[in-house]
Amino acid sequence: MFGASNFPLAFSVAGGDTASALAAGCPVIVKAHSAHPGTSELVGRAVADAVAACGLPRGTFGLLFDAGFEVGQTLVADHRIRAVGFTGSRRGGTALMKIASERKQPIPVYAEMSSINPVILYPNALRSRGAEIGKSFVSSLTLGAGQFCTNPGLIIAVEGAGLDAFIESAAAALSESQAQTMLTGGIFDAYCNGVARLSSSSSVSQVAAGKDGTPHQAAAALFETTAAAFLANPELQEEVFGASGLIVRCRDDEELRRVVGSLEGQLTIALHVDAGDIGAASPMISQLELLAGRLLVNGFGTGVEVSPAMVHGGPYPATSDGRSTSVGTLAIYRFLRPVSYQDFPVDLLPAPLKKS
Repeated sequence: MFGASNFPLAFSVAGGDTASALAAGCPVIVKAHSAHPGTSELVGRAVADAVAACGLPRGTFGLLFDAGFEVGQTLVADHRIRAVGFTGSRRGGTALMKIASERKQPIPVYAEMSSINPVILYPNALRSRGAEIGKSFVSSLTLGAGQFCTNPGLIIAVEGAGLDAFIESAAAALSESQAQTMLTGGIFDAYCNGVARLSSSSSVSQVAAGKDGTPHQAAAALFETTAAAFLANPELQEEVFGASGLIVRCRDDEELRRVVGSLEGQLTIALHVDAGDIGAASPMISQLELLAGRLLVNGFGTGVEVSPAMVHGGPYPATSDGRSTSVGTLAIYRFLRPVSYQDFPVDLLPAPLKKS
């Protein structure tokens, strides 16, 4: 017979991880983000009340505060912690992975870290509705000041009138977008530095910028480069967390394939196609399956539905473990460990298996 044993204790720094770990029956410790301690306390009290209302033991859920990294690092190193959920930067995620791997008993770290969520635009789709796609792209790019982990940060397309129409439409829409306040001063500074890095690159041109706001509000930005420059400069693939996008102009379908082949792991990849593009897009699917956890057609990945079919994960560096998802009902399996009971008499089986 087959059963599943929950991890004795899970540590999480993301709400989705907390929900799936609690659903798996794991005692959970959450480290509150230092940028919003008040909100964290309100949410923590709500979770604690729910734990009590469900009759779960005291100590099933805990919330800890700090002003930096010490508490999180200490928790990952503690022998009582058996799994870690994390959402944040690649630097932060890899630091926790290193601590976990150096323990006497290494543990899994489910870290969601970095993704630029490429969008591949095919010629027929661009010719028939390039301007429409451009407006929709800007809406997705600027949603929540671009702070969705699935916001589209990279556009890949073959040069032509259709791409020009897309760029003209996107530039017009982006120039009317309002500056927005980002989550923290540190995130705002990192965004400004990323935009400055692209602006100062000799191989990159700025297409459009959003409206200026207060000194602490971020204006959206859109850039373009050539496929040759993108392939020659790996730093152009680095995530700029916020409402910044980069368009890669390709000379032909072969160059587009080379750009896609150079990409790191992603959370999402979107394709925009019409019927006439199916022949060109079809051979790409098997390659895209190896690059992202979620593939979508004629849309953008910013909408993430909590459903059995959702995969919110992907190959490194999108996540530390591309076999898992942090959103959707499959997320619970990250905090379960399979156990087989062979030839057990019924009286020795765990209670849930006796019922089966």
